[in-house]
Amino acid sequence: MNLRKLKYLATGAFAFAMLVGSAHAETQTLRLLTWGNYAPDNVIALFEEKYPDIKVEVTFSNNEEMVAKLRATGGAGFDLAQPSHDRIFAVQKEYNIYKPLDLTKINTDVMDPKLLEGVKANTTIDGEVYAVPHEWGTSGIMVDKSKAPDIKNWSDLCDPQYKGKTSMRLRRTILLGMAYSMGKDPFAAYSDLGEYQKILDEVSEKLIACKDNLKAYWKGGDDLSALMLSGEVIASETWDSTAYKLYAQNQNIVFVPPATGALAWIDTFALPRKGEADDAAYKWINFVMQPEIVTMMSAKSGAIVAVKDGIAMMPEDKKAAVQAAFSEEAIANLKFFANIPPGLEDMEGKVLEKIKAATGSE
Repeated sequence: MNLRKLKYLATGAFAFAMLVGSAHAETQTLRLLTWGNYAPDNVIALFEEKYPDIKVEVTFSNNEEMVAKLRATGGAGFDLAQPSHDRIFAVQKEYNIYKPLDLTKINTDVMDPKLLEGVKANTTIDGEVYAVPHEWGTSGIMVDKSKAPDIKNWSDLCDPQYKGKTSMRLRRTILLGMAYSMGKDPFAAYSDLGEYQKILDEVSEKLIACKDNLKAYWKGGDDLSALMLSGEVIASETWDSTAYKLYAQNQNIVFVPPATGALAWIDTFALPRKGEADDAAYKWINFVMQPEIVTMMSAKSGAIVAVKDGIAMMPEDKKAAVQAAFSEEAIANLKFFANIPPGLEDMEGKVLEKIKAATGSE
């Protein structure tokens, strides 16, 4: 082979390599597994404008589905997931579906230190941290105070005077909330699953007896919003963010932290074990925690982003709703979800199925 031909082949190989590299950069995909409203179109557009070599692909989900999807693939199929802070430790120990974070690649200085340290404490395994906080909020009661001014606790949803006018979602939140309203401490019982089963049995009896009070069981925030705005439902168990959104349309609809304490959650960022775009995932985490993006995220989700002064960065209507809902005492009374031990969700699932069967719900 003469020198001229060798030079031609080398040049062609270099051009081909550059072409392949360029095509790869153009088609890099960041696959998000997240909650509805946590990846707004306007935020995605700004991210893709800043990082034109990254395309964001979103799959909306919830805690149970996230675990199921990642279990089925051994942690493949997604590059960034957003499970709640209590759904990581036991799941990781049992199924190994996440990988440790490299905290040097995350701008943790902008995060609320209490929320950051709380999530790190909940998700550290063998010295490795598996999650950092993104958005946080609470679950409690949404009330139209012009129609039900006396509702103060979870159990009030079952008060006969509101027959056919209340709602709830048949998931673990209502089990926990109703347990607290019955004088139980479900999180303390996590260390004794026999005791926890007794609590679940008592709660299931309460919720089955409550069925005539319910207009409907809600499944999504939009469904519940329609029921509240129409007046068909005057009080419901809910995420606070749903109530905050409705407050802007009707200031009689407010979030009420239950007297026994609102249940507080923190949704996180976690890397699936077989994710293929870690660098893009870190870029997304840092991008959405910027002040201007924080406001856009809260505007869409209604939740509080876990940055310093996160409430102050909310849009004015959401900020007003938070201030109308929470006193300092109510914040001090928050009950943060505890890490879920193995086997507990199966117990809860069986109780929820029992309630569904007894109440004729889907």
